[in-house]
Amino acid sequence: MLASRLRAGRKVGPRCDEFILPEAKLLNRTDRPTPMPGEADVKYLDGDFRVMRPGSFVRCAVTGVSIPLEELRYWSVDLQEAYATPEVVLQRQGVGYRQKT
Repeated sequence: MLASRLRAGRKVGPRCDEFILPEAKLLNRTDRPTPMPGEADVKYLDGDFRVMRPGSFVRCAVTGVSIPLEELRYWSVDLQEAYATPEVVLQRQGVGYRQKT
């Protein structure tokens, strides 16, 4: 009886307003819709950022390399710029940093 109700999308459960639709797709916590292609417009905040225009990446202000939003870790709130690596941040700030050889 319960199986036929589930298949038909009828009311089930203790409350009469609960429905189980056969075509309903459940998403996992990690399932995300695919991002829009192209460059995103992002507002950089302290410890976070807000996507103003959807896209899948931003560009590094120094190198011009594209950075996927999932991998964006370094930015300047004051300058509203994204950076690809910590070394690029130091280069942008003009710090005399030399890599180990």
